[in-house]
Amino acid sequence: MSRFPRLVLASVLLSLPTGFAALASSDDAWEEFAKDVAAKCTALAEGRIEQPKVVVDPFGTENYGVAILTGKAVGTDAIVSSICVYDKKTQTAEIGGELPSDQVTITIP
Repeated sequence: MSRFPRLVLASVLLSLPTGFAALASSDDAWEEFAKDVAAKCTALAEGRIEQPKVVVDPFGTENYGVAILTGKAVGTDAIVSSICVYDKKTQTAEIGGELPSDQVTITIP
């Protein structure tokens, strides 16, 4: 194969959307993804939400995992929820502020 076709092929492969890889993922891979999102988001909730309950969007968006954490705010009796986003490329998470239950009602079994 000459150099030119290899460069074109490499260019095409690099331009495929990252969601393409997600289509080929196994159920086990999605389960591991959800566990990682839940673990990293729960760690970020420490000191903010006591024993948070977490629900993870099973697939997230093309670039991000998304989770909602709900529980009692540390030091109060108020129930709060927070949204957590997980960057699929860097595998790092960030958590938003506390949303009071009078603004957002989340029920996690």
